[in-house]
Amino acid sequence: MNAPLPSASTETSSAHLVRRLVGMAWRYRGACVRAIAMQVALIALGLLLLSMMGLGVDIIRHAVQPDSPAPRFPFAWVPPADWTARGQVAVLAGAMVVAALLRALLAYGYGMVVARLLQAEIVVDLRRRVYDKLQRLSFRFFDANASAGIINRVTGDVQNVRLFVDGVIIQGLVLTLSLLVFLAYMLHLHAGLTLVCLASTPVLVLSSLVFAAFMKQPYAQSRDLVDALVGTLSEHVQGVQVVKGFAREDAEVRKFAAANAAVRDQQRGIFWRISLFGPAMGFLTQLNLVLALAYGGYLVIGGELALGTGLMVFTGLLQQWSGQVGNIVTITNSLQQSLISARRVFEVLDAPIEIASLADAQRLGKARGELAFEQVDFAYTADAPVLRQVSFSARPGQVVAILGATGSGKTSLMGLIPRFYDPTAGRVLVDGVDVRMLAVDDLRRNVGIVFQESFLFSNTVAANIAFGHPEATRAQIEAAARIACAHDFVSALPHGYDTVLGEAGIGLSGGQRQRLSIARALLLEPSILLLDDPTAAIDPETERDILQAMDQAIAGRTTLIVAHRVSTLRRADLILVLEDGAIVQRGTHAELMATHGPYQRVARLQLSDRDALASGASPEQQP
Repeated sequence: MNAPLPSASTETSSAHLVRRLVGMAWRYRGACVRAIAMQVALIALGLLLLSMMGLGVDIIRHAVQPDSPAPRFPFAWVPPADWTARGQVAVLAGAMVVAALLRALLAYGYGMVVARLLQAEIVVDLRRRVYDKLQRLSFRFFDANASAGIINRVTGDVQNVRLFVDGVIIQGLVLTLSLLVFLAYMLHLHAGLTLVCLASTPVLVLSSLVFAAFMKQPYAQSRDLVDALVGTLSEHVQGVQVVKGFAREDAEVRKFAAANAAVRDQQRGIFWRISLFGPAMGFLTQLNLVLALAYGGYLVIGGELALGTGLMVFTGLLQQWSGQVGNIVTITNSLQQSLISARRVFEVLDAPIEIASLADAQRLGKARGELAFEQVDFAYTADAPVLRQVSFSARPGQVVAILGATGSGKTSLMGLIPRFYDPTAGRVLVDGVDVRMLAVDDLRRNVGIVFQESFLFSNTVAANIAFGHPEATRAQIEAAARIACAHDFVSALPHGYDTVLGEAGIGLSGGQRQRLSIARALLLEPSILLLDDPTAAIDPETERDILQAMDQAIAGRTTLIVAHRVSTLRRADLILVLEDGAIVQRGTHAELMATHGPYQRVARLQLSDRDALASGASPEQQP
């Protein structure tokens, strides 16, 4: 069996993940560049508004205190001499309104670009890629990995991966540009004041990086706990009949509450750390403002710095600088979350495709149905063989029945024919060709399958029957349903073949679901028909009807039936008896009944039970 998907805590090179994520973002570089350009424009407009506000303060101060420094207009522009202070402030206020409107429109455009990039492109495309990969992975992959973990990677983890584009790349570049612009502007206003107020910046940056590294493990644990929570919910939904049948609702509620509390406690720990770190960072940035007020005020009083376009603008820049430095925590946290989720998503995308068509695979066309196993071994893990030296052949049209105890390898043997798995040794041949040499889709179109556990989709009855042959006509669908003895009960449904079934066919009996599964297999008109204990969930009377109807269906087809009932086994041309993965007996019903062995014991026990039931006595009371 494949090794399960590793947990998010598995060490994988972060640098390698970052390179892959950057490569993914590069596919959407046009939208990323537009988003960054809009953010740069927003920063520029923010600086413009701040500068105009400072200029307005200087104009008002000079009007109130004529002996104060005259306001310095940008780009050496001088307003007309007939403009009063009130007029200058009014024009400036109008310009600020226009700039604010432009900023609002630009912010809306930025939000739309980012939302479209993340949700309509990156998330949709990545989720499609992961789902597409899941369709091409072998049964071995799903045998080894819990469905909850897989589902969580397709949903929550894909959402978190998008954080790398928005929360890391875009915001990181914006942060870098912002800090450079703010630093240049502050140095332009007053270099000494800038150095004094930004002395604590290295401490802030280093603290942010250390904190982000410290949060890596809690975020990884959080994803694992969410997997466990989803798994608990999934198990309950799938096993609700068992839960209610054994009156275990309260126990299940406690189990889910424990898993939910574990997620809550983990998230609470994360939020507690973030809530503690945020105010600590805020305290340091407030100290910078104190320094700006003290030293900046001294400079303003001494006439070295303007009040509005100097100290006020500098203070605004310092606040924005501090905000951007504080964003380092957000960006690094986004980086950690996106790396953890990316690792989990890439584990699915990188999982090896074990079953695939060769580049020069042969096309089978319509198979004759000749089937052979040659010295076949199979194992899910190297130390636990499931099949050992299995050899048999079936001519086109023959019926081969397989009998064996649970765990003897019956279902595994069947799964080798359509290449759900490949043998670890030996060959499986169809029409004399190793199935590994055939195109997988071509091979499977020639194999009709009825699984041990019938599964139906939330769709109409007709769509379920035609799942493997969606272009089938209604007449073909009904013909297949008649052969499987399903037509009568389907016709009695509220909307007949157009009745929409509930999830997994809820509302139908086990026998009805099985008959629809048989109809689905027969509609393909396959050359090889695999029936994995198809009558297990069907009462004896329905079984007789199905077996009689299927005599016509299996005519001309090579049919393998896993069965335990003598009524089914005796119809086979060849019966194989499996024990511990090896064929211990083979022959017809009559031949095996005449030979002491496991088949004879099973058949006699069933016949004894049948006779006991017919006479009204228990099997133990029979002589």
